Amino acid sequence: MPVNLSHADSINNKSKVCVIVGHGIEAITSAVVLASLGQTVHLYADAKMLEQQLQQYGFERHLQALWQMYDQQEQIISQALPNSADKLLQIYEITGETSHYNDNNNDDRDREQSSEVALYWLFLDSIKSVWLEESWITAFNHSHQQTLPVIISSIEQLGHISALAQRLQRAWVYYIPFVFLQDGAAYSSMLTPSLWLLGEKTANSSRQHLSALQPLTQQARVSHSADIATIEFARSSIMSMLATRVSFMNEMSRLADSHDVDIQQVSHIMGLDERVGSSYLQAGWGFGGNTLPTELLQLQQSGQASRVDMPMLQSVIDINEDQKELIFRKFWQYFDGFIDNKTVMIWGGSYKSGSGRTVGSAIHPLLALLWSYNIQTLVYSEKAQTELQALYGQQPLLELVNDAYAPLVDTQALFIMSWPLDSDLDVNQINKTAQPIFDAQNALTCMQIERLVGGYMGIGRAK
Repeated sequence: MPVNLSHADSINNKSKVCVIVGHGIEAITSAVVLASLGQTVHLYADAKMLEQQLQQYGFERHLQALWQMYDQQEQIISQALPNSADKLLQIYEITGETSHYNDNNNDDRDREQSSEVALYWLFLDSIKSVWLEESWITAFNHSHQQTLPVIISSIEQLGHISALAQRLQRAWVYYIPFVFLQDGAAYSSMLTPSLWLLGEKTANSSRQHLSALQPLTQQARVSHSADIATIEFARSSIMSMLATRVSFMNEMSRLADSHDVDIQQVSHIMGLDERVGSSYLQAGWGFGGNTLPTELLQLQQSGQASRVDMPMLQSVIDINEDQKELIFRKFWQYFDGFIDNKTVMIWGGSYKSGSGRTVGSAIHPLLALLWSYNIQTLVYSEKAQTELQALYGQQPLLELVNDAYAPLVDTQALFIMSWPLDSDLDVNQINKTAQPIFDAQNALTCMQIERLVGGYMGIGRAK
């Protein structure tokens, strides 16, 4: 999808606009959601990085369609990110004088200010490589727009964002962590967030100064505001707790294997206890993506900076990394090590069902291990196929296929990594080849497992 990267002279309306700086999926989703709420959005981003993100998240079809529509309607205007915050702010400075704007691709030119700003929303991950922290803070402190709110979003070490807020010489600074965003449902998960957290530099000020975001607060299942340092700590604690639950269940799944107990049934029983709840209790190959691994790394660094030992956090990380190779070890043991030169099928490659991203996915160590034994790998992964092609397109042992079942006649084993949760598995088709299944997702139900004619190895499950 082409990205409209028009220059500052594209700003030609008189209404207030929401200025977003960032190229990641969080920034893109925020722009689309704000546009859906009737706001005009000016998005400043690196052109290539923005285009890359839009391509990588092609599986977010609803988001893509809305992006294209709002882009064509110029309700979202994408523009090249200036090489300094000063140049960005000059576009919107309300001084009664002509503003000057120049970037690396254009000569100096005068531009009459024509848009007032409702808010600035900065996504730190996207601007770190362009704007030095000291310089953009200085630019905002020297701005004539000290009454305009500034929102910051990012995953940083504890206390970093609250420190930035204190250095900004304005009262209306806010922090929004994206604890609600779900890959595969980015738009809907932000439009009606499960948990809306808001950090405020000035308490109880968001209703008056962030009116553009009030619908999100109102539509959230749960919303909570507090000082920025507290929200930072809450964000990190929530995400790290989720990662801990995953690693705990994966550790228990190994014990379940030795006791001939189905960890799926155990997870269901645990979820019946309201003190535990049912979320993040599914054993599998572990967790990937950007958010949880980044959160754990930042929390670990926060502990080191504070000289606080965090052995449990390190265990969560270690268990997760080791779990990604567990399904291969089950495969090796099933064939008593005689696995050279086989052909296998792999279903799914993304780090979670519903996503097309493979960052942190167990498919990467699995492929590396299989290829080390000269094993031909057929991979069926509808949403992640584009990314896998880009990563491994030159690998002769990889073949990306468009049918999940037909190629099974040529394989000796089937790996299930991330089968869509809303799509039933056809056991009758699988049984035509009677090959063993290595289910890293625990995608098959107990009834389906009982119907299999071939072997079955899941995570903490016995056939």
